Amino acid sequence: MSHVYDDRPCELGEGPLWHPQRKQLFWFDIIGKRLMSRKNDKPQVWEFDEHVSTAGWIDHDTLMIASETGLWRFGLKSHAKDLIVPLEVDNPVTRSNDGRADPWGGFWIGTMGKQAEAGAGSIYRFWKGELRPLVRDVTITNAICFAPDSSCAYYSDTVTGLVMRWEFDAETGWPIGNATVFLDLQSEGLNPDGAVVDRSGNIWIAQWGASRVAAYTPDGRFLKTVGFDAEHTSCPSFGGDDLTTLFCTTARQALEADALIQTPTNGMTFAAPNVGQGQAEHRVIL
Repeated sequence: MSHVYDDRPCELGEGPLWHPQRKQLFWFDIIGKRLMSRKNDKPQVWEFDEHVSTAGWIDHDTLMIASETGLWRFGLKSHAKDLIVPLEVDNPVTRSNDGRADPWGGFWIGTMGKQAEAGAGSIYRFWKGELRPLVRDVTITNAICFAPDSSCAYYSDTVTGLVMRWEFDAETGWPIGNATVFLDLQSEGLNPDGAVVDRSGNIWIAQWGASRVAAYTPDGRFLKTVGFDAEHTSCPSFGGDDLTTLFCTTARQALEADALIQTPTNGMTFAAPNVGQGQAEHRVIL
């Protein structure tokens, strides 16, 4: 059973990251332009002057944060924000969205139009100081995650209903060949959002509008679902001391007032203990 982990509603909760050294969950409210967390069961928040969406960890006190204009080195204690590399800084239409550190210490980051303009987004990889485009003409970048054996990446353009699989070069982590369809959720009317891969290689996908995270085996078979008391589940993350708690961000975006009254937990951040076992998030290497 899932329960509310943090009761502060997010307009668009995203990017949950379990920091393996701090044993602490971080997540974002993209529309609220804030990074959020809890420490010693007390809420924490860091405010920004632009949209921020996802992060990787650099060291105990430093995150790499993706914003609408760049990838930044951010000190959790100092609050210092130093630019690592610009990200579509000359394109006011777009902002950052989904992203995750890869097994080589790189970082994949997706962009999208602030109003979900068709094809406005891209997916990039940052590695060894270089930001290189991987996928163009994406509408809503999502589901960026990596197999535990470092064999492949997954990603999605939510509006297509497809989750893609892309094999890696084992030495560099650059994808090779063409991505192939891993899951086709169109016939079920499901909208793949953020995703994470567990220790066994199963992929857990938040399904926007369906109040759930669904797990699929490495060969694409449906495994099970975890339900949450919020309509728009946006991104899962495994955490807790043994990585067996599934956290999930949610959103209030695009919900009618009646839905918020009937289900006030929409937009809150949830935890579901003992549903699987995750893998530790990779460190970003600068």
